[in-house]
This record gives sequence, C-alpha cells and structure tokens, in this order.
Amino acid sequence: MISLTDLNSAPTADFIAAVGGVFEHSPWVAEAVADQRPFADRAALHAAMVAAVDAATAAQKLALLRAHPDLAGKLAQAGRLTEASTAEQASAGLDMLTEAEFQRFTAFNTAYTERFGFPFIIAVRENTKASILKAFEKRIMNSRDQEFTTALAEVAKIAKLRLAMLLGD
Repeated sequence: MISLTDLNSAPTADFIAAVGGVFEHSPWVAEAVADQRPFADRAALHAAMVAAVDAATAAQKLALLRAHPDLAGKLAQAGRLTEASTAEQASAGLDMLTEAEFQRFTAFNTAYTERFGFPFIIAVRENTKASILKAFEKRIMNSRDQEFTTALAEVAKIAKLRLAMLLGD
C-alpha cells in the first residue's frame, strides 16, 4: 500500500509505475494524469483517470477493453493474469470452477468476444459466479455501442476498486 501523499510527490516514473496497472495493461492512463498532481484524495485521482479514458480516442478505448483477460479463460488457467486480475477472479470463485461452469464461461467468453470484438468486462469483486453468468446472458443482447459504454463503465469500477486496494482509505 502507498499513501496518496507519497504518490503525489513521487517522480513521474514512480507515479506511473505505482498506478499504471490500475487500468489493465494501460499505463497511458496514469501517464495522462501524472502532471495533474497533487490529487486531493483517491476520488480525485480516480476521476482524473476516468476523464483521461473518456478523452481518449475510440481506438485507445478499444485497446483498453482488449487489454482485459477473459473471465476464467486461458490466461487464468495458465496462471498468467496480473496479480490484480488473479485476486479479482478468485474473489468470485472463478479460480475454482467445476468443469461444467468452466465450459459455460468459455462458451460465453467466445460468443461475447465474437459479437463485440473485446472481452466481457465486469467488476468481479462486486459479483458472484451466478451474477456474472446472468450479466453475460443479459449483456450479450446489447448493441455494440451499449456494450462498449457498459464495458468502459465496468473498467472505471474496476479501477476504483484497485485504487482502494492500492491506497486504502
């Protein structure tokens, strides 16, 4: 855990290293807000980061979405998720699926990615296996624009939760 005071006064490279993973494999978000320091609180840092994503190009946003792993997917099975993603997926029991559950997640992941061009994203820490599967069923019926917006909102939730883990209260 790092303090916001230390983060605010850290050299830019250290700031980026500390919060660059808050948005999955997208340190450009931290780079975009580094010069806005000092942040009054964690909420202000989060708001600045979300604003940087909102101001990004459609291609940057799509790359951000595509940086996220499938839920209970091949990377998880191979132990190749980021530390944050591993902990998040474990929090909902996605690391302990039955074979039938794994097959269901795999089928949803494949259908969703084929339909939208990016992986299904949900703030796993706020969900259970059952609620994630229900969300899959519901959200796969969305239009691409609806789902793009929903996925970005979920990314913002994930970032907020990751900042809370990193900085505490």
